[in-house]
Amino acid sequence: MHEEEQFGQLTTKEFRTVSQIRGPLIFVERVSGVAYDEMVEVVDPAGNTRVGRVLEVDNNVAVIQLFLSTEGLDISRTRVRFTGDVTRLNVSHSMLGRILNGLGKPIDGGPAILPEKLEDINGRPLNPAVRIEPSEFIQTGISAIDGLNSLARGQKLPIFSGSGLPGNELAAQIAAQARVISSKGDQDEPFAVVFAAIGITHRESSYFIEQFRSSGALERTVVFLNHADDPTIERIITPRAALTAAEYLAYEQGLHVLVIMTDITNYCEALRELSVAREELPARRGYPGYMYSDLASLYERAGRIEGHPGSVTQLILLSMPDDDITHPIPDLTGYITEGQIVLNRLMKQKGTYPPIDVLPSLSRLMNAAIGEGHTREDHRSVADQIYAFYAEGRDLEKLVTIIGEGSLSEQDRRVLEFSKRFEKEYVGQGHSNRTIQETLDLSWDMLSEIPAQYLKRIPEEYIRRYYKK
Repeated sequence: MHEEEQFGQLTTKEFRTVSQIRGPLIFVERVSGVAYDEMVEVVDPAGNTRVGRVLEVDNNVAVIQLFLSTEGLDISRTRVRFTGDVTRLNVSHSMLGRILNGLGKPIDGGPAILPEKLEDINGRPLNPAVRIEPSEFIQTGISAIDGLNSLARGQKLPIFSGSGLPGNELAAQIAAQARVISSKGDQDEPFAVVFAAIGITHRESSYFIEQFRSSGALERTVVFLNHADDPTIERIITPRAALTAAEYLAYEQGLHVLVIMTDITNYCEALRELSVAREELPARRGYPGYMYSDLASLYERAGRIEGHPGSVTQLILLSMPDDDITHPIPDLTGYITEGQIVLNRLMKQKGTYPPIDVLPSLSRLMNAAIGEGHTREDHRSVADQIYAFYAEGRDLEKLVTIIGEGSLSEQDRRVLEFSKRFEKEYVGQGHSNRTIQETLDLSWDMLSEIPAQYLKRIPEEYIRRYYKK
């Protein structure tokens, strides 16, 4: 049995044919004219309304997921209204400086956001032909990223963390320090941060808010907070709502937007929980087979578009279960994104912060974003030389445990000392904020302790200009 009501141009259809309620899911039979991802209002026996969306429509049966609990609902007296529209987010330039929940509702005690637009949270379909290749530098203030794995505007770059590693601390630091450097070397480009915290604890959420407020970064940041005790569906909505806000600020307001999402592993766990509730056949380690395309629907919303001055750049933090980089979540993420920043547990145990392991880390778009006109003309060759010496130094550390340091040549001892200083001073910068010029100057300060004839990866002209004799 169903009824139809006309509101403006939208038709609301009401059904009273709920067949089963399973966890956060409601199954409604004998439906017609219902579309995937359509917004739904569920009226409980007491007359209270809860909001959900359509997950699936098959053989006149609609599967609905509620944004709140299904507690108190029963099959015979629950009514379901299909609104005829998708999930939308109120967006406005006034979102900057606000703290919202995972659905985009203010939780900072401030007024409701007056929308300038109502945007579909699934984003806009983009023609690949109008995408511009990312080729401009974003300064994070972290030497191990800026110097060796540079981030470009429009890039999507994940940070592979693990349980107990300071991934969230690093994410908060980057959110506070990140700047867009113009081709003239100043920092006057319009810039904003959209920070999406997915499935975090209340303690972590308090930490993030305190960091943003104390650093003064909150006024240019939109914060979406989804807590671990919030409904599962909210974890699915949160990154999409954050990206919708970012797209509006970038393509409508002309800002360069850095989207930081942490922790995407919690998002994937929510995806698996919903898949189990729908009794779908599992794929690798119980995750749904469509997880790759689902993650791609998030990550591919980064980029620059021809004719629009703004950009959307993504830093995606995920925790690797058991520090396993071959786990489906980091594995699939690596296929979709343009590189990875890897945190190392042994470096953390040495007291190095941030514990970034630069050897397995990679930024595939680095070459397009550095060099003359972006950072400095010597950037690429300096990065190559540092990487080569550090890789050699790591091998020498293993060799020393077997033959002892006394068996090394004088040059080997220099490289070994370089490797130790690199980890301590270059990578282990603590919570300081370094400009790219400071990072490159520190690079030459370390390289100048090695005789110039061994700097095989740096052109002579740069050695004459920057080598400190």
